[in-house]
Amino acid sequence: MIYKNKGDKPTKSGFGEGLLDAGIDNENVIALGADITSSVGMNLFAERFPERFISLGIAEQNCVGVATGLALTGKMPVFSTYGVFAALRAADQIRISVCYNNIHVLIGGAHAGISVGPDGATHQALEDIAVMRVMPNMTVISPCDATQTRIAVWTAIKKVNGPVYLRFGRNAVPDFTGIDQKFIIGKADVLQDGNDLSIIATGHLVWKALQAAEKLRSIGIGARVINLHTIKPIDKNEIIKAAKETGAIITAEEHQIAGGMGSAVAEVVSENHPVPVEFIGMKDSFGESGQADELMKKYRMTADAIFDAAKNVLKRK
Repeated sequence: MIYKNKGDKPTKSGFGEGLLDAGIDNENVIALGADITSSVGMNLFAERFPERFISLGIAEQNCVGVATGLALTGKMPVFSTYGVFAALRAADQIRISVCYNNIHVLIGGAHAGISVGPDGATHQALEDIAVMRVMPNMTVISPCDATQTRIAVWTAIKKVNGPVYLRFGRNAVPDFTGIDQKFIIGKADVLQDGNDLSIIATGHLVWKALQAAEKLRSIGIGARVINLHTIKPIDKNEIIKAAKETGAIITAEEHQIAGGMGSAVAEVVSENHPVPVEFIGMKDSFGESGQADELMKKYRMTADAIFDAAKNVLKRK
């Protein structure tokens, strides 16, 4: 299947649209903000349901506590702020209040990755997948575009019983999936088939993976492209199948390589069917201020970087 960009759109917009969909569908949905509303996409919900939107100020740990209380009384709380604050500053409260009690709270981690750009290292969530995926009972979702983010929010609220962390970005990126897509938490999407190697990507890097696969096809290399939108529970079957059938894997994520999606894939591969793996992501470094495209190029999270990694991993087969 050939995927086409319908137009650039921030994944935070998809988060906001999905939250509004869920609010219309379920009157128990309550949105909690931390002095941030439109920049995380919650303004649509706040405008439509002001009586169900609470801004608790810059108090992320308290937001988690309030969300826990609401969940225990039968409400469906959705808490969102920048991922560095949602996943890291409030990690202790998430671990004990939410995960230990295994309660249904949706945590939206905005400004994911280095493409936040000028806000710099303090606001670029590059460690959130690593922290959230080791939390017992936590589901971790990283959608590839705005449309998938919209569907993922509704699905996480409707289909999951325990805690969910859903990460999304700020800048406009290609929106290429369909509103009628079949989105199943824990089931990866094979976007393009190929037998020479597999590119397993998540978030904004999925589109880059498709671009790299097209470039590889032009030189006679067939790359399988897999959108691993759910980091936990991870789709072991699809990863093992890719390892067995293609013999080489590249992982691509806008996150630290250590502990992130690539690490999760490598765990599955090493236990079940070891093959060469190349990792695209942040190499043990903080980000910096700059334009999103410039930062992605500097830190090698691009289609060209994936293309180069493909040539390297094929030499190791």
